[in-house]
Amino acid sequence: KLPLAEALHEKALHTDAAMNKADWMTALAGCLGIVGIGLGWWWADSVAAGVISLDVLKDGLGNLKGSVADLMDQRPTTVDRAEPDDEIVERVRTALEGLDWVEAAEVRLREEGHLLAGEAYVVPRTEARLVERAGDAARYATGLDWQLHDLVVVPVRSLDEDRDRRDR
Repeated sequence: KLPLAEALHEKALHTDAAMNKADWMTALAGCLGIVGIGLGWWWADSVAAGVISLDVLKDGLGNLKGSVADLMDQRPTTVDRAEPDDEIVERVRTALEGLDWVEAAEVRLREEGHLLAGEAYVVPRTEARLVERAGDAARYATGLDWQLHDLVVVPVRSLDEDRDRRDR
């Protein structure tokens, strides 16, 4: 399930696969504890129980952290939540900058469950038909990836000025 979860970028499937892996690992640790007792090591079962409890605690804390981050609409991350996934952000930025009327672009995305939403700030070369072009650009960008559900294209005069205004 793990390779499939990564290919589909499906965090629920990844969590299920990790839990399945944890299940067989804890079962193996329990079996080793029982075998240890059979060999005369009276402490083997306690050690196995300690290892199992630490693993369950680690998984629980990791899943709690991931769930809270998902509720906060964080920036896109890899399926295992280990690091930011800026690949789609860069693809959208490059695609928008490839439009003949866009001089520069900056893209900010956030995860909303399985889907991504965000804003794209574009510096237009010309203001002709700006509203129509911004709408077309948003539809074009959302077609780049199945996860990209909603993108608002905002024309700005300069990315630096807009960045300063948003940082206040």
